[in-house]
Amino acid sequence: MANFTTVELLSFLDEALPQSRMAAIEQAMRDDPGLIHRLAVLRREHTQSEQSLGDIWRQARLTCPTRPQLGSYLLEVLDDGYREYLDFHLNIVACRYCLANLEDLRSSGKVPAEQQQRRQKFFQSSAGYMNRMRD
Repeated sequence: MANFTTVELLSFLDEALPQSRMAAIEQAMRDDPGLIHRLAVLRREHTQSEQSLGDIWRQARLTCPTRPQLGSYLLEVLDDGYREYLDFHLNIVACRYCLANLEDLRSSGKVPAEQQQRRQKFFQSSAGYMNRMRD
């Protein structure tokens, strides 16, 4: 049976732990009904108690960049100070939400070769048509 701190379990409930630690808690839950009970109690206490400013800050994700800011980060068009902040947020803090958002932006920017060829053919046929209209 693994020992998890209250802070870890609360972070687990907020999905704010690194993926490997989240997986460790999930695995421990399968083998330890007491852990499930402990998590249920913590969730109930946490939702019934007054929230701290830090809780509200984390839940609202006030330190997370917007999706357009992440897009600018990928395009490398941010000023140095903000780029350094995003490097810290993504690589040191390893914010799971922002990393997922960033990966989604990366994958949505990739166009399969077949689709790219089809777009090129459409463009070429449209460009030819437009040239004939000008003549």
